[in-house]
Amino acid sequence: MTFSMAAASRSLSRWMPQTSPVTYVILAICCVMYALSFVITMKLSGGEGLGGGLMGLGGIANQVNFRLGESLPLAYNISQPWRFVTAIFLHGGLLHIGFNMWVLMDIGPMVEELYGSARYLFLYVVTGVGGYLLSSSVGHFSVGASGSLLGLVGVLLAATTGRKSMAAQALRSALIRWLIYIAVLGIISSGTDNFAHIGGLASGYVLGRMMPDRTPADLSERRLADFLGWGAGIAMAVSFGFMVVNYLRST
Repeated sequence: MTFSMAAASRSLSRWMPQTSPVTYVILAICCVMYALSFVITMKLSGGEGLGGGLMGLGGIANQVNFRLGESLPLAYNISQPWRFVTAIFLHGGLLHIGFNMWVLMDIGPMVEELYGSARYLFLYVVTGVGGYLLSSSVGHFSVGASGSLLGLVGVLLAATTGRKSMAAQALRSALIRWLIYIAVLGIISSGTDNFAHIGGLASGYVLGRMMPDRTPADLSERRLADFLGWGAGIAMAVSFGFMVVNYLRST
């Protein structure tokens, strides 16, 4: 592994996938958090998570996501800023997490290879936070990785802007089609947080225009990338710490 967060520890890297390690870590965290949320829902509701039809299959009780760190209206998020991060890794149902993780595994490895694992983690977390900043500012209660995923789409749109190669043009066309599908879904589905999508997409595009779309070329770039990656990782760890404390206090 020439460049990734896993390379920071040789002992850890032996247990990590050699390609797209951060994508797999994100996938694992989201799946573990969904499983935990589902178990708690089943315990509290006596089977509520099993019903609700196709769209509600495996649904998570509202009070569970609230206690675990969903994004709240902005005034509450300001007093509990860790929710901007934890909400990225929570989901509302089986179909919700299934679709998001499918998109993650489709787009994530591409962005991670392009920018390196450390900067990829930074982009994923910061664009998710950007999505929830906009979502919470209009008073939404929300969970899900879609803001971060739209952020990755924004990053790739920025990376392909002005590129004339066939590969870049094909990727850009595919991304635009994805955005059209998501926009249509957002219009016809009342449960879609379009503001989180817009915030994530916009922040991803801005960051994509600012950040070189390649792995670090020299020592100074590598150090900056490591700083960004570790900063995002520490923000995640601290946020999940506050999540645990908040959950225990509310029991």
